[in-house]
Amino acid sequence: MPRAKASAKTAPIRVLIAKPGLDGHDRGAKVVARALRDAGMEVIYAGLRQTPEEIVRAAIEEDVT
Repeated sequence: MPRAKASAKTAPIRVLIAKPGLDGHDRGAKVVARALRDAGMEVIYAGLRQTPEEIVRAAIEEDVT
């Protein structure tokens, strides 16, 4: 299956990745972030231990869709 890449006329897809909850393990989130970057997407990593409200706020501030 071909990979989706941004053309010269379109901006790359922007993705927000955050790790909600109290668990401090984020290896999976980092692996996904790297794969998305390798596929040409712009990834914003919001970090560990985020509340749902903080994740929503970050998504609005970063203008991700």
